[in-house]
Amino acid sequence: MYKVEIDEGSGFCFGVTTAIQKAEEELSKGTTLYCLGDIVHNGQECERLKQMGLITINHEEFGKLKNAKVLLRAHGEPPQTYKTAQENNIEIIDATCPVVLRLQKRIKQEYDTASDKEKQIVIYGKNGHAEVLGLVGQTEGKAIVIESLEEAKQLDFTKDIRLYSQTTKSLEEFWQIVEYIKEHISPDASFEFYDTICRQVANRMPNIRKFAGAHDLIFFVCGKKSSNGKILYQECKKVNPNSYLIDQPEEIDKNLLGKAQSIGICGATSTPKWLMEACKKVILNK
Repeated sequence: MYKVEIDEGSGFCFGVTTAIQKAEEELSKGTTLYCLGDIVHNGQECERLKQMGLITINHEEFGKLKNAKVLLRAHGEPPQTYKTAQENNIEIIDATCPVVLRLQKRIKQEYDTASDKEKQIVIYGKNGHAEVLGLVGQTEGKAIVIESLEEAKQLDFTKDIRLYSQTTKSLEEFWQIVEYIKEHISPDASFEFYDTICRQVANRMPNIRKFAGAHDLIFFVCGKKSSNGKILYQECKKVNPNSYLIDQPEEIDKNLLGKAQSIGICGATSTPKWLMEACKKVILNK
């Protein structure tokens, strides 16, 4: 018989927990509540909240909405969203993560600070990601988004650079980008960088490596849209090649269980604990 362990460090981060609590609180009052975009990048959790009455809408639908109550999720939103809400008499339940909120303010401050020289505000993040759209929105769409060290090489090193990061990106690659820019920036240009990666997320890297190494077989549970999940899963895979990415308990391949004595279940900052518990039950045939 095998031993099955759920990683204690996996599961919702503070920002996601708060957003879900705020949604549940409003829904329990019988309020009609809309959420701008998926509340969390996990299909199973979105479905659970949908059953409770949460209506997920996109930006186009939000633009047509009037006299309603809308939840803004942990990822944050650009200034235009708040402007639209004001114009259309929309009550905002703001669940923007405090870490993201601080970052938005810093970028806006940087953008609003006049400079004699042209400067590039650069965001290391995933193009089109909700958080990144909110950050770029602080600069009226002028910030440059880079997804990797390769893309950082395309920057104009004759101009000043101010580098920020999406809160859930890899610390390791962020520092590689910093070093590369330091080495290539023109002596006439200035470079400032701000490590804005959330430590609650970053600290999961070493923890998840340790967890993955302690088991024969790993099931990493996360939604298909989770960027943080993709990063953490790669870390598991590096340490333990016997790691498998699944979205729901039904995806567990029972043929993999045969030779394993010890099985670990872990997930992203967007993976609910109840989903990992459900995976454990399937493995133990309960």
